[in-house]
Amino acid sequence: MPAVPHPTIALLQTSSLTSVVQQELERAILVGEYAPGTKLIEAALALKLGVSRGPVREAFRMLEEGGLLRVEKNRGVFVRDIPTAEAIEIFDLRATLDELVGRQLAVHITAVQLKEIKALVADMERQVKAQDAYTYHLLNLKFHDRLVELAGNRKLTEIYRKLIKELSLFRRLNLADSWLMPITANEHRPIVAAIASGDPDAAGRAMFEHAMDSKNRTIANELERATSTPLPVTTPRRERL
Repeated sequence: MPAVPHPTIALLQTSSLTSVVQQELERAILVGEYAPGTKLIEAALALKLGVSRGPVREAFRMLEEGGLLRVEKNRGVFVRDIPTAEAIEIFDLRATLDELVGRQLAVHITAVQLKEIKALVADMERQVKAQDAYTYHLLNLKFHDRLVELAGNRKLTEIYRKLIKELSLFRRLNLADSWLMPITANEHRPIVAAIASGDPDAAGRAMFEHAMDSKNRTIANELERATSTPLPVTTPRRERL
């Protein structure tokens, strides 16, 4: 007879499986394999991933807490569809966090860290020339995530990453628009320059305005798709409070 795992070992194995399942489901959701509104079937996913239903069920719970799934009693588990009103709230919160990050980096960033983010900007610009929207998008996410990480506030980083994952559900169509690449790419060098200047006000303002411009573009595109009425690429920038 096969040996029965010690309860502690079994728990660790289950925990590890849950983490793997969660990461795989999160990846699939964020890259668009499961669109907003899609119903996820526990048994089917367990079979597909080669695990029991327990880790899938626990992964569902963790992804619900992370804002990517919604659980409806007697109906099932669905990929969240972020409404425009909620997306606006997330964008506004992100802009406020970005402003704080910019102010912190202007004071504390090192020469080595500055060189690193300049390299990311240069890499993004190469992807614009190559018209590689997918790689550009990944680098763009890495650039902003790294700026937040370099600010050195772990709680802020945790909150920021949750917000970005939720926004990805709303921005999916927008991210496929390759014509936006040069627009957003041109806003990155001024951010780096403001941080490098050592001026907290300038750095905070640059990051805040970039986040708000991203919000305005995304909302305008979403409204255009919803109404089929042509709208400007950008809308007037909101005044900082």
